[in-house]
Amino acid sequence: MPKLNAIDSDMFEPSDPQVQTSNLWRLMLAQALSGANSVVLYATGAVVGSLLAPTALLATLPVSIFVLGMALCVLPAGELARKYGRRAAFMAGTGAGVLTGLLAAIALYIDSFWLYCLSALLGGAYAAVALSFRFAATDGVPENKRPQALSMVMAGGVAAGINGSQLVTHTMHLWPGKMFAATFIAQAIVAALAGVILFGVKLAKPLANQAYSGRSLSTIALQPRFISAVICGAASYMVMNFLMTSAPLAMHMHGHSQESANLGMQWHVIAMYAPSFFTGKLIARFGAARISIFGIILTAISAAIGFLGEGVYHFYALLILLGIGWNFGFLGASALVLETHKPEEKNRAQSFSDFIVFGLMAVGSFSSGGLLSAYGWNTVLWASFVPLLLAVIVLILTKKYQANFSEQA
Repeated sequence: MPKLNAIDSDMFEPSDPQVQTSNLWRLMLAQALSGANSVVLYATGAVVGSLLAPTALLATLPVSIFVLGMALCVLPAGELARKYGRRAAFMAGTGAGVLTGLLAAIALYIDSFWLYCLSALLGGAYAAVALSFRFAATDGVPENKRPQALSMVMAGGVAAGINGSQLVTHTMHLWPGKMFAATFIAQAIVAALAGVILFGVKLAKPLANQAYSGRSLSTIALQPRFISAVICGAASYMVMNFLMTSAPLAMHMHGHSQESANLGMQWHVIAMYAPSFFTGKLIARFGAARISIFGIILTAISAAIGFLGEGVYHFYALLILLGIGWNFGFLGASALVLETHKPEEKNRAQSFSDFIVFGLMAVGSFSSGGLLSAYGWNTVLWASFVPLLLAVIVLILTKKYQANFSEQA
């Protein structure tokens, strides 16, 4: 029998029900706290960018770099989790989250746009790790209960929506002459607190001989079900980010206050996560694919609402329905991913799926600011239908391929 090293000392899957319950509550609470990082950056990024950027076309660049940070860091985070366990990745993410707030505060103090962009990049790294909480909650859980575990952790985002928006509202003017500087200091403190809670999560470290076992990544990724999962997740997240990134700035352009934009973001994030209390049950009843497609339909309807007017309540209605559509689309896609891999393949498959989703998100995020500044809010709305339509087309083709493959088999 081969000798086990330090990282091999634990069981591969935490199967104790008490441990699972403790992990679930800790991950939910950590989601509620760490999720504030994303809310703060989305609510302030375009506004701070417009204040610090050398040109208006770069106003949403910090938010785009935040998304880029998610895409760039999700694979290294998965590699870290595969070698040393998920908790190691959680602690690395916490460090990035604390640095995000501190560097952003310094950037605002010295009026440095590029330092603020660096802080946004680290914020994206933190957000990528935080989104892995949903998969961590399913480790060792029976297959029929995984959608519920996944969605319950995501439900912690309801509190994140409130925490993040209220953090901005109550701290943005605390530092005279340096709007939002105190907000980011508070965000760093919240990230540190989330790290303390995550340190108590008991997730087993991988066995050395299992870290790289299982099928190749190409074999996993070419499965029709995996392709469908990634397409649904990417379309849902890309359009949500595309509209959410530009909405606060569009509200400013149409004469609405920062407080109104903060409130809109608050209700948007609550709508993103509140359905999680029952999304898992809906997935178990109707299937992950159907719930994800329904989310894409809701996302399209939310964009259509934007054409009805430019009043504050039009923005609120759009953002709320956009959040609900994202929840169904993204959680349905995440549940689909769980059906495509074996336990020893989980970190590889999950991190690769998120890498594709966040990479496509970055494309949408980089383009939203330029479209808004150059062509206006209506153009942003029209452009949001493109990835949704492409997703539907590819899903139809994938389903036909799967049906033909089954017949041949």
